[in-house]
Amino acid sequence: MTETTEKKSSQIRIDKWLWYARQTKTRSLAQKLVTGGNVRLNGEKILSASKMVGPDDVLTLKIGLQVKILKLLECGTHRGSFSIAQLLYEDLSPVIPKAEILTKGQQGLPDPHGKPDSRERLQARRLSGKE
Repeated sequence: MTETTEKKSSQIRIDKWLWYARQTKTRSLAQKLVTGGNVRLNGEKILSASKMVGPDDVLTLKIGLQVKILKLLECGTHRGSFSIAQLLYEDLSPVIPKAEILTKGQQGLPDPHGKPDSRERLQARRLSGKE
């Protein structure tokens, strides 16, 4: 087997790999992550979920407020348990304290997914000129 055919056989679609490695819950979410411009392959933004990746590639993922840098070690053949999925990659992400992640997410803005609390209602009334 030549080197190019060997390299092709050890590659996998990026959406499949993200799902196998348990970075997303479903393969369609992996496709949306890639096509949404939230994934870089070896430093270059990719927009195609069918892009092939293999060992020694480096992925940069932006999932919510978190940025993950992952070096692929293996392609995988199926979606396994979390402990098996961890064998597919090496996490190169810098360690960020949880307190810093929380302050980045809050920034004084109300939670868009919940019912406003009394402080947020007061701010809304003041902004609308009703108080």
